[in-house]
Amino acid sequence: MAQPLPFVLDVPAEAENPDLDPSPYDEREVHVLFHQLIQEQSLLAAQEGLELQERQAVATAAGSAYQNLLGAEGTVAHSTATLRILASMPSRTIGRSRGAIISQYYNRTAQRRWRRGSSRPLLGDLVPSARPSLRLRDLEVDSSAQEEEKRSLLVQELQGLSGTQRDQLLRGMPLSLAEKRSLREKSRAPKGRRSRAGMLACCGQLRDTVILAWHSLGLVLLAGLQALVPWRDALKQIGGQFGSSVLCYFLFLKTLLGLNLLLLPLLLGLLVGVQAAFPPPPAATSTFTGLELLTGGGRFTHTVMYYGYYSNATLNQPCEAPGAGRQCAPGAGSLPYNMPLAYLFTMGGAFFVSCITLVYSMSRSFGESYRVGSTSSVHALTVFCSWDHKVTQRRASRLQHDTLRTRLKELLAEWQLRQSPRSMCGKLRRTCVLGLVWLLCLGATLGCCMAVLVFSEVQSQVAEDQEVALLALPLVVSLLNLCASYLFRGLAALEHLDSPALEVYVAVCRNLILRMTVLGVLCYHWLGRRVPTLQGRCWEDFVGQELYRFMVMDLAFTLLDSLLGELVWRLISEKRLSRRKPEFDIARNVLDLIYGQTLIWLGVLFSPLLPAVQVLKLLLLFYIKKASLLANCQAPRRPWLACRMNTVFCTLLCFPSFLGAAIFLCYAVWQVRPSSTCGPFRTLASMYEAGTVWVQHLERAGPGVSWLPWAHHYLVENTSFLFLLSALLLAVIYLNIQVVKGQRKVICLLKEQISNEGEDKIFLINKLHSVYEKKERRAAGAEEPVSPRAPIADGRATACWNG
Repeated sequence: MAQPLPFVLDVPAEAENPDLDPSPYDEREVHVLFHQLIQEQSLLAAQEGLELQERQAVATAAGSAYQNLLGAEGTVAHSTATLRILASMPSRTIGRSRGAIISQYYNRTAQRRWRRGSSRPLLGDLVPSARPSLRLRDLEVDSSAQEEEKRSLLVQELQGLSGTQRDQLLRGMPLSLAEKRSLREKSRAPKGRRSRAGMLACCGQLRDTVILAWHSLGLVLLAGLQALVPWRDALKQIGGQFGSSVLCYFLFLKTLLGLNLLLLPLLLGLLVGVQAAFPPPPAATSTFTGLELLTGGGRFTHTVMYYGYYSNATLNQPCEAPGAGRQCAPGAGSLPYNMPLAYLFTMGGAFFVSCITLVYSMSRSFGESYRVGSTSSVHALTVFCSWDHKVTQRRASRLQHDTLRTRLKELLAEWQLRQSPRSMCGKLRRTCVLGLVWLLCLGATLGCCMAVLVFSEVQSQVAEDQEVALLALPLVVSLLNLCASYLFRGLAALEHLDSPALEVYVAVCRNLILRMTVLGVLCYHWLGRRVPTLQGRCWEDFVGQELYRFMVMDLAFTLLDSLLGELVWRLISEKRLSRRKPEFDIARNVLDLIYGQTLIWLGVLFSPLLPAVQVLKLLLLFYIKKASLLANCQAPRRPWLACRMNTVFCTLLCFPSFLGAAIFLCYAVWQVRPSSTCGPFRTLASMYEAGTVWVQHLERAGPGVSWLPWAHHYLVENTSFLFLLSALLLAVIYLNIQVVKGQRKVICLLKEQISNEGEDKIFLINKLHSVYEKKERRAAGAEEPVSPRAPIADGRATACWNG
């Protein structure tokens, strides 16, 4: 007989403590023991007359566990001795018998009882992650009598534990639910013993009932909070039917809605609400005609909607007569709420909150999109691990089925895209076509900018009392944006890009360049050309009304595009052309959202209620776009995985859009002289001078508030602090990027190590197989050489041992 295998005799030190669950094996020790095992078996192969028949009977139980895996395909048929070694290997794919599990947990409870002073016999030292053959040195399965005896002993030990300890121990047992339920029922204390427990048992049961009730209440509240998430079911339906690419548009719309809702309390509480509580003297107003909803003028001019309505005094009571060239002086006992200062700091706080929210959204979407780890096995994870087994309703089950199907289509499309390389001639041809298309798009953008500049100069000659004529410039700009987007889409059809995601990114960049340059021309027209001609009037109200008209016209063109561009085109395609429904244009619709939010940031200084109008617009857009999508559009013919699209959208919203609007407003606050007839800054040379006047007032107030002028001078006026804050923010972003890169490198190294472990196991199995083949040939006295069997395939071995 062969000596016992050294691999099955050595147990890690962590296994000596039965209260711990050590890892299945130590990697270094396993390699050393495999090396010792190969050397020992090579020496034993030189001995003549090795009796392998006795081992064959012992290894029958372990060999049956591998017959379906190794012998079913007919490609690998290992000897029984090799199967014995395989059965001794500490792999998670090889299960344990119930008798071994019961013995292990009996030992654990018995040692706990031994620590308390009583002694019980141990059934054998078992490592929680080891097989019975690893410790008992055989492969025999416990008989039914032995298993029942172990079960009864374990039940006795469980009865000596408290209810909490018993439940915790049963939850940790690797047994089926039926067996756990049987053990729990048998381990409950008898009625007589329960009655002797007295009040202690009743208190424990009451405590468990209260804890369970609180847990159930928490689950109900959590489910209620999840149900309050806006558009939760609608977003699931869109993602399941149209994929993640179309879903990104609606998620981006939801992000913009949350951003505007975050600004509303700040503006309403600190500006609009305070001014509405202390209104200025009423001005002459015109009758409401309904045209004001489109132009923003008329009855809306002298309201809290625009800059000119806000006063330049401390709002508590009617002001005393102001001195010449000075602000309106408050009366005695006034509240220290200076309206110019509140207006300036509220706008600054609104932009600061928007900046922080955008940076947080970008970082969060970056973490979700560029997730650490590889997607090499994402197909298997999607197939086997994505189904939610808690779903019981038919509608939810169907929705989850559609989501998984669309997800698999996107993953397979992305995999096929990576498998289709392009030749050098094809790459050169595509580069030439891309360059030509980009030249045409930039030329069209330049032409649109020149047309807007010329038409704005002509429009400035129109009298302001003609409200309908004021809609001409927004109408022309919206029409140019729409026509240019269709032109860019037609030119993109000539490029024949392989990646649908690249098509969307290119279209977004072209439309973004067009719209940002057009808005830049308009900002130059408003502040550089129109402000000097409106110095005798309230030019801030004019700019606010212009931006309101642009926003209303953009909404009108978006609705018309949904009606004509999607509904009418769907009817023509199905009835006349016999084609399928059109696809949802992600790039143009996303650019509409970015363009609309840029208008809000440009106009919030001149019209504080524009975010409220934007909230209503986004709510209307969501339901209209959702209805049009479900009725008039189809899923993309080329599905693609939009894992990074939300990050790209947030980045474009932050840097070209928000940064451009911030530069425009900073120029208006620091350089442009406010109107002398309206607004909170009517007596100042610039809007920023309100902070300087406040600081001078604080310096004269006394030493008690002397720290406020110091803070204003060093934190607001001093540019070095702003540069230091910007540098700190960039350093934090850089460190986060480096941490993500480090984590990705570590994940790659660990994946490479797992792959190497699988290859090592394949090599060891083949080496053991060759050793036992030599033993069999010598034992049988075979004269002719036996052809070697095929080694284990890499993919199957990796799946077997790494699973």
